Amino acid sequence: MPLTRFDLQGATAVLTLDDAATRNAIGPDMRVEVAQAVERVRTDPAIRALVITGANGHFCSGGDLRNIASAGLDNAGWRDRLHLLHSWLRDLLSLDKPVICAVDGAAFGAGFGLALAGDFVLATSRARMCVSFLKVGLVPDCGIFYTLPRIVGPQRARELMLSAREVNADEALRLGIAMEVHAPEALLPRALALARSFEGASAMAVSLIKRTTASTGDLALALSLEADAQALAMGSPEHKRAVNDFLEKRPPKFSWPA
Repeated sequence: MPLTRFDLQGATAVLTLDDAATRNAIGPDMRVEVAQAVERVRTDPAIRALVITGANGHFCSGGDLRNIASAGLDNAGWRDRLHLLHSWLRDLLSLDKPVICAVDGAAFGAGFGLALAGDFVLATSRARMCVSFLKVGLVPDCGIFYTLPRIVGPQRARELMLSAREVNADEALRLGIAMEVHAPEALLPRALALARSFEGASAMAVSLIKRTTASTGDLALALSLEADAQALAMGSPEHKRAVNDFLEKRPPKFSWPA
């Protein structure tokens, strides 16, 4: 029985984690399904944005501890298993299309890492987020060592990792982890509205923005990448059409939803 649902709504793909028995935990089977979904989005030019959400009142409770306890792997085996996780996570983090994570309920451990892989995190007022790994004697995975310090800064990231405390929706908003907080019934409609707005955006410009903001903090490198990206965007047909629309007073194809 599938543990996820993959739906197309126009040019938007919606990936829903749906395993009520584990509160949408990421076990081996779910990892395969998520990897397949990410690959489908990555390779289909007709898909312009991805929304990731969870069913059953939760986003994702993290790794499947029952599966972890029964795996019987040695150190090398765990390293290989993490490399499998990293293969699709790397594709998700480098996806050249907007990723919106709609978080309701728990986003713990690897589930928190999955949420942080989004370009935009929308949360409900009942969302709870936690870097919970230290509670079970582990270090963070699912990219958290990379994503969390870039969002909240190194000091706060270490505090969240070492305290393993829960962050509610209001604090997530203050820390910049969540971009917006909505009522549960408004969460998915808002995520879809954001995703659909990119149907009118330049796919090249979106890709270049994502790639350039993912660069290192080195100023010289950032400016060099900026120049390369803008030169490509300036020559694109989307840019030329947008300029003509502006000069001829036509509404823009892309507009961020209020």
